[in-house]
Amino acid sequence: MPSFTPNSLAPILESAISTRSSFLGRATHARIIKTFQSPLPPFLSNHLISMYSKLDLPNSAQLVLHLTPTRSVVTWTSLISGSVQNGHFSFALYHFFNMRRDNIQPNDFTFPCAFKASASLLLPFVGKQIHAIAVKFGQINDVFVGCSAFDMYSKTGLKQDAQKLFDELPERNVVTWNAYISNAVLYGRYQNAAVAFVELRRAGCEPDSTTFCVFFNACADQLYVDLGRQLHGFVIRSGFEKSVSVLNGLIDFYGKCKEVRLAEMVFGKMENRNAVSWCSMVAACEQNGEEEKACLFFVEGRKEGIEPTDYMVSSVISACAGLAGLELGRSFHALAVKACLEGDIFVGSALVDMYGKCGGIEDSEQAFHEMSERNLVTWNALIGGYAHQGHAEMAVRLFKEMTTEVVPNYVTLVCVLSACGRGGAVELGMEIFGSMRDRYKIEPGAEHYACVVDLLGRAGMVEHAYEFVQKMPIRPTIEVWGALLSACRVYRKPELGKIAADNLFELDPKDSGNHVLLSNMFAAAGRWEEATMVRQEMMDVGIKKGAGYSWLTAKNKVHVFQAKDMSHAMNTEIQAMLIKLRMEMEAAGYIPDTNYALYDLEEEEKITEVWYHSEKIALAFGLIAIPPGVPIRITKNLRICGDCHSAFKFISGIVGREIIVRDNNRFHHFQNSQCSCRDYW
Repeated sequence: MPSFTPNSLAPILESAISTRSSFLGRATHARIIKTFQSPLPPFLSNHLISMYSKLDLPNSAQLVLHLTPTRSVVTWTSLISGSVQNGHFSFALYHFFNMRRDNIQPNDFTFPCAFKASASLLLPFVGKQIHAIAVKFGQINDVFVGCSAFDMYSKTGLKQDAQKLFDELPERNVVTWNAYISNAVLYGRYQNAAVAFVELRRAGCEPDSTTFCVFFNACADQLYVDLGRQLHGFVIRSGFEKSVSVLNGLIDFYGKCKEVRLAEMVFGKMENRNAVSWCSMVAACEQNGEEEKACLFFVEGRKEGIEPTDYMVSSVISACAGLAGLELGRSFHALAVKACLEGDIFVGSALVDMYGKCGGIEDSEQAFHEMSERNLVTWNALIGGYAHQGHAEMAVRLFKEMTTEVVPNYVTLVCVLSACGRGGAVELGMEIFGSMRDRYKIEPGAEHYACVVDLLGRAGMVEHAYEFVQKMPIRPTIEVWGALLSACRVYRKPELGKIAADNLFELDPKDSGNHVLLSNMFAAAGRWEEATMVRQEMMDVGIKKGAGYSWLTAKNKVHVFQAKDMSHAMNTEIQAMLIKLRMEMEAAGYIPDTNYALYDLEEEEKITEVWYHSEKIALAFGLIAIPPGVPIRITKNLRICGDCHSAFKFISGIVGREIIVRDNNRFHHFQNSQCSCRDYW
């Protein structure tokens, strides 16, 4: 039988810590008891306390402590650091003060642990006491002790004390500067972070990868694009262009600053990539409207063997929401279940949002109710889903339920006001808007005012909506005037519509949609001369109406259509389906709405013009390619026209199918000859 010495057993205990094996640790402890008489050698007792503490077995650690008659600073520090490492901050402070009762002097390893526990518990008065002890024993001048004290003051909100301590530090290393910059970023003092980086360089201190990552965060949060680019150049000059963590920070910075092409460039030149690299690239694409690319990067990352993380999965699910890609979203949902991530609060919230935006409100509700934990984002996602699909009563009911559990925020009120507008609940909407400051302590913003204009406009109170706009305490935004213009279009108020349009042209002169809307409104009112004038103005300033596209997914392929599109492989079948639908609709009493068609055409030509819009062609293909009983989901890059909207209502009743259209302005769920938007979009 081999003989054991303290020096031979200690590495085994360290191995138990590194492998997180409590079984190995306990077995080694048993061998120690069998080999050595009580009391155990202090060297081994310290290792045992460290092992049990770091393996999150505090009772066993404390028992060994009680059986150790000779306790040193190493003994206590092992117990304190293990408690901090496992998040037992109260116990860490309890052990620290018990150590002082034993008249043991803390060392430069003990103090940082105690300061971290105070900061984590937000106990600045305890942190100040520990600071006093560090001063008493002359430890505060140690660079790591001073840095941890500074971090404690910063994280507990004592900014002046933190600055005073930082200024008095006799020595500052890169860790100290990193702590200063990261805390400045954490509390929104971005200018301080930039100044600190310059001071760091002047002091002759070389930044490390952490410095660059933290500073890129500062640039991203404030959209300091030029400063971030300069820092990118400095990264290359300093030899950090191959650091994976720094390059990941660069991808995140460029993504948040809407420079997704530069993010792709950095990603493409990386020699080594980790899960964070792929995750950052997926998020950068999703945040910048490149949803399809986000999905492609996710799939490519999986091919490279990258295991999905909660952030990566929630980002790609959000991308599916932007694409209205329900089936693709379902596949990522399945992957989340397989990876045991569906219970994560961020993934769950993304699922609620995705299903709501893709027209699957039942799935959205199911994802919501299956979550064991919900946050404000989760509640907002389902309320927004209800509002998006016109379920106003359900949105308001959920809002009332939510206020008993969590405090609503700015976004919540936007969602519920939008729901009131789409549900025609004028009185309730105005009551909620009026109580925002007093009841919810939320200052109304531009989005809330736009919701109220939309609410009044939908109810036909167009003049009242205009009066509301005139009395707004803030300058009306594009959304506000856009809501008023939409109301004028629906209720045939061309004079007010012209006022709204003129303000829109001033705010966004290049948007073709507003010009087309105004022109169509004049045309619908028979005011052809004014309609022509608007179209001529568009031509004079070089504004072109964007081409209309509609697309849907069938048999794992995306099919894209334009107006009068004859290029599809199944064009013959599509044309036959269009003729069949038109005959059945006319037999059911359908009359084409040509008010918005080109007014210099004959009536028959107008009917032909509106009949071959991209969304109708996409629908005809969907009826051929998608099995009966399965909803047809179409996405359109422009606003759906009045005739297509009317036709889709007829068709949903004739063929007995759910038709879901997501245009650039509204969500339309056609079923049984009705639309969820209640004919207002």
